[in-house]
Amino acid sequence: MAITLSANYSKKLGLPKFSSHSFSASVEIELTDISQVESECRKLYELLQHSVDQEIQTIGFVPDQQYGTPGASHSNSRSLSQENGSNIRHMPRQSANADAWNCTAGQRGFIQRIVNENQLDKSEVEELAHQLFGIGVKQLDKMQASQLIEDLLAKAGKPSGQNRWRKPQSAAA
Repeated sequence: MAITLSANYSKKLGLPKFSSHSFSASVEIELTDISQVESECRKLYELLQHSVDQEIQTIGFVPDQQYGTPGASHSNSRSLSQENGSNIRHMPRQSANADAWNCTAGQRGFIQRIVNENQLDKSEVEELAHQLFGIGVKQLDKMQASQLIEDLLAKAGKPSGQNRWRKPQSAAA
């Protein structure tokens, strides 16, 4: 009989200008003896922790004060990797349509649903987006919208877990 042992280690770090980054690693192994579980858990945790800690040290892009503002030049936006000689650049998508959102339609709907169902003040949500990313809610890309959703759910007191991503089912009578 084979025993499957799964381990995951994740870390999220705050960065300047309301930025953050996270990294996660997972591994799955098979054991033949249940007595190996404790020692293998310890080994996997140490391995994953060391690996994640090593990788998360590469910070990458950190926006400047003007990043994401309409009409602003982003020539001064530099990542830490650029300062080390790399030419990687991340620029926000600009929309020709003022009503268009940069995130996915699903994220847009979810953000709107969270705001409506929890009676959140739209101007406070807009301010939160500006505090976190220096841009408005409609300009958020997929990753930024995902972080905003997490923050809005926390603000609304919603529990973490996969069930929150599903639409609520209507109660059967």
